[in-house]
Formats: sequence, C-alpha cells, structure tokens
Amino acid sequence: MKTILILIGASLLSASFASFANVKFKLEALSENLHVLYGRGGNIAISTGDDGIYLVDDQFAKLSDDIKKQISQLKPGAPEFVINTHHHGDHTGGNENFAKAGSHVIAHHNVYDRLKEKHGEGSKYLPVLSFSQDMTLHFNNEHAQLWHYAHAHTDGDSVIFYKNANAVHMGDIFFNLGSLPFVDVDSGGSLDGVINAVEQTLSRIDGDTKVIPGHGPVTNKPALETYRALLLQAKSVMVSAMSGGKSLEEVLTAKPLSALNLTYSNWLPEERVTTLFYRSLSAPHHKH
Repeated sequence: MKTILILIGASLLSASFASFANVKFKLEALSENLHVLYGRGGNIAISTGDDGIYLVDDQFAKLSDDIKKQISQLKPGAPEFVINTHHHGDHTGGNENFAKAGSHVIAHHNVYDRLKEKHGEGSKYLPVLSFSQDMTLHFNNEHAQLWHYAHAHTDGDSVIFYKNANAVHMGDIFFNLGSLPFVDVDSGGSLDGVINAVEQTLSRIDGDTKVIPGHGPVTNKPALETYRALLLQAKSVMVSAMSGGKSLEEVLTAKPLSALNLTYSNWLPEERVTTLFYRSLSAPHHKH
C-alpha cells in the first residue's frame, strides 16, 4: 500500500510533464455541504450551500473546465471564492480561469507576492484578498478559519479549519502518501515549520475530524499523529548525521534517512529530501 501511495503522489506532482487528457476525477463527501475533489494536483475542497460555492485550491489551468463540470454535479454556478493553501502551481493553476468566471481568490500575503513575481501585477492569478495571520469566512452556514503557519511547506501556507463540518484542509503541510514531505526551502519552507504546523493542527482537532491532505486520501487525527512521528524521527536522524558540522556531501554519503525504510518517488528521491532537510536544519533560524 505504501508503494501504491507513493506512485499516486508521483503521478499527481509530476503532472506538468504528463497529459491532462485522461485525468480521472473522484468526489468524496465529507458532509452534506463539504466535498473533496481528487484529480491531478492538490486536493480540492468544495463547499456548497445556500450562499453559493467556494473552493480550496484549484489544481491546473488545463483542468479548469473539467473541475467546473465536477462542481456542477454538486451545485450549478461559479464559485464565489477560491482559497489558495499556498502558491505552487498544482494548487493555484486555475486561479485565472476561475477569476475570469467571477471567483474571488483569497490567500496569505506571501502567496500574493510570489504569484505577482511569477505572473505580474494585475494578473488574474493573484488574490484579491490577502491576510497576514488569520481570517474567517462565514459562508454556507460554515465558519471556515484560515490560519497561517510560517515557514512550513513554504512561507505562505494556510490551513483551513471548518468548524461545523469538523474538517481541516492542510494543503501541502500534510502529504498523506506514506513518505516524507517536500519542504520548499527556496520558497521559505522549513522542516521545523512543518512539524510546528502539524503539532498546532493536532491540538485543534479531535478524533472525529476529517483531515484533508494536500496530496493523498482524506484521513483522520491518528494518521496525522503518525505523520508527526515520522517527521520527528526524520529530524532526529538528520540532526545526528549532521553533528560535528558535517558537510552536505558527507551526510548524503551516510544516507541517514535510509534508516526509516521509506519508499521515495521519482520526483522527490531520497537524495533530494536529504538535501532539503539538510539545508533547512542548517539555516540560521533553526534550533536543534
């Protein structure tokens, strides 16, 4: 099963090199008003109700028409809002298409800055509403709190807590694929930040909470606790391997993460994970 999940993750996250012609979508109901849409890219949460529709993440631009068809199975009309969990293209690629259809994009300030750098001032890809720490969307008889966790997967991550549905969308802070996450150090991410975000999220949910990862199947609090334990174990073996000021080359040769006996995908091999974790744990702000 672990190998299957890793292969699914590799397929999802290497989508820019693959055809979009045969993407298979799947809708999963978490409550009467909240669904998850699996496709190719980050998992999409869809809220529907008397007020309308809003999404969390929107995958790739080439899939927007197909995604709209999936949404129409639940409720006709364009989403009023699209919330981005972070700036990566497999979560924000549809921003422009949905904005042109009338959706208002919401994200953390750093997502705005990174999308502006990529697409330019005034682009429809950019959020029209951004925030610094948290905000709450009162819509569809739901109170969805967007909470920013600094320097986690990136520097612009938001976790969305659905109060009434008792669900949480974690974006790419949580990869539910049976292996270690992608820590985007070049976009302000850090291993310590991921661990902190996971721990803070665990403190806010209960045994009945439905946990939506950025990639992989919807799961629960015990699975997120297992993920936290894996992150802490990975950090421990990395810190030990880095002791005495060892160079990246020395740590790569030692292969410390091999002790975890994990399966890695082609797009995120063990060497790349080791390198990113080394860079993160070597950063000036890091505290062992």
